[in-house]
Amino acid sequence: MKNYVVLLAFLFSANFLPQSAIAGPASESLGTCMIDSLTGKERKQLAQWVFFAMAAHPEIKEFSKITAESQLKTNETVGKLVTRLLTENCAEQVKKAAKEDGPTALSGAFELVGKVAMQELMANKEVVASISGYAKFVDQEKLGALMKPR
Repeated sequence: MKNYVVLLAFLFSANFLPQSAIAGPASESLGTCMIDSLTGKERKQLAQWVFFAMAAHPEIKEFSKITAESQLKTNETVGKLVTRLLTENCAEQVKKAAKEDGPTALSGAFELVGKVAMQELMANKEVVASISGYAKFVDQEKLGALMKPR
């Protein structure tokens, strides 16, 4: 059971990276069910979990003040959320995706859920302002010269 939980964590977190595998229709249906079953509050909880996960990186950790207690609470919240989604809200879709898409079933579904978590972060105006802050340091003349047809 512990290995299964580790696998779920890996599948969930790995889906914030570009995927080369294309999810089958059953996995897409599972992902859609999961997304449709999320409340606004749960989307924010997923976004928080993503942030906490990124902040754990050794080169980023010094910029975060996430406590062990907060990390544990967030992991517990997401663990319960995933359990509910897979075993209650979308149980039939899980069975169908596992049957039709095999081992990649959960990966394809979690890719869609991961995108929702990232969209929740990126929809905030303060995040958009922060992420676009680099633009004032881009040399527009050099970039423009590359973009001109010769």
